[in-house]
Amino acid sequence: MLARRFAAAIGLLAAVLFSQAPEFVQQYRQRLGGAVDELKRTIAAFDAEAREHSLSLDAGIGRLRANADPLVRERGDDLAADVERERRLDAQERAFEGAGPLGLCWAFAAGFDPAVASGAYAIFQPAVPVTAAGFASAAAGFVAGYGGTRLVAAPFGRRRRRQRNAAAA
Repeated sequence: MLARRFAAAIGLLAAVLFSQAPEFVQQYRQRLGGAVDELKRTIAAFDAEAREHSLSLDAGIGRLRANADPLVRERGDDLAADVERERRLDAQERAFEGAGPLGLCWAFAAGFDPAVASGAYAIFQPAVPVTAAGFASAAAGFVAGYGGTRLVAAPFGRRRRRQRNAAAA
């Protein structure tokens, strides 16, 4: 009886924690959009500068990376990394657009960016889950918490029953 109550308490705690997943993903998406916008602005500014010198974006970055000055080379490496990150984050942003509730979690995990997630976590505000995704996440959390606790506790309950039966006999 105590094990069931404990498992139910763990299940409820897991339900509360899991129910926050859709809200965290929503806040992550907002920060993702801001990161993509800022990267696009930086890249567009450099692209305009490169065009003034009759260079493509890639050629301009290549010229920076081939420069003898270490500071200029590092700037070229940084710009190349920004271009790659912008492409990756933009692809994740597009994946979010057409995704349903479960697809959002998949898009989040598949394109996870630690910097964006860290920023979202730093300002994360828990919210009451009133969406279908929130309720589904809470239900999954309860099942995982309750079921997991019952699975872990099952061997101990069997041993205790055997000891009681042996003592009674």
